[in-house]
Amino acid sequence: MADAKPKRANNALSKPVQPSGDLAAIVGDKPIARSDVVSKMWDYIKKNNLQNPQNKREIVADDKLKKVFGGKDKVSMFEMNKHLSNHLK
Repeated sequence: MADAKPKRANNALSKPVQPSGDLAAIVGDKPIARSDVVSKMWDYIKKNNLQNPQNKREIVADDKLKKVFGGKDKVSMFEMNKHLSNHLK
């Protein structure tokens, strides 16, 4: 059998990036893959019950998330990714 290498995720998503200080308060300060950043964000949002119960696609920001979301009180789950990219180097 030939050497079977495991399939890798899209390089842009799996390449480690450095979170900003504000984002590090949520996901940690070590370099992390973008896909893991999104996953940890959702863990944080669900753990702290920050989804709008009437519209699950809307995230209600607490103090930590407001810093990541540019001071906004609420963002859509789609808008969240745009804000995250501003905090990843």
